[in-house]
Amino acid sequence: MTSAAERRAWRDGVAVAVATSAYGVSFGALAVTAGLDVWQACALSLLMFTGGSQFAFIGVIASGGLAAAPTAIASAVLLGVRNTAYAVRMNPVIGLSWWHRIAAAHFTIDESTAVSLAQEGPRARRTGFWVTGIAIFIGWNVTTLAGALLGDVLGDVRAYGLDAAAAAAFLALLWPRLRSRQAVATGVASAVVAATATPWLVPGIPVLLAAVVAILVGWFNWWGATPRREARA
Repeated sequence: MTSAAERRAWRDGVAVAVATSAYGVSFGALAVTAGLDVWQACALSLLMFTGGSQFAFIGVIASGGLAAAPTAIASAVLLGVRNTAYAVRMNPVIGLSWWHRIAAAHFTIDESTAVSLAQEGPRARRTGFWVTGIAIFIGWNVTTLAGALLGDVLGDVRAYGLDAAAAAAFLALLWPRLRSRQAVATGVASAVVAATATPWLVPGIPVLLAAVVAILVGWFNWWGATPRREARA
């Protein structure tokens, strides 16, 4: 019998998948505009399947053509490094057997990790991970194909603001977790660092810098509760 926590994980996963998949239309259209054909755009979504890296790749290709392919690959890899950190965090959540972990590798992305860790209890966290990862994989690839085929009809896809849908979904997951001063400070500091660094650094570095801020805050317990305060509470 499905518990209330697992039902919530399903709802969160599907909601985030719908919002994130819509953004795939932008990727498909922009990839074709950058010089890729429909099948190359679809192959990127099938095999790379990490939105930030995909956008970084076509962004460099669009500005430098095929001659910029090595730089595009380097930018995509650099931005994808964060998925390694996600894998370390998700390993005890996925648990089970080695083939579960191999299968989970392709679905370990920002959204599946965020939805999973937002749940209460191991079963709900596993449910959130798989529902979100698989649903986004299917939706992202469908909308990539649609965007690539309809790119000329859609015009400038950036005008639709589809990127805001994914950001809104993340904010909806994050907001209930901002219950402590440390969580709020971490979120604000990471956002400021990433936003400040983005215009000046290559794709991937701002995200990694924001992650470093979060690690430092947790490691040194800045703005966190001290044992004495916890005892009083």
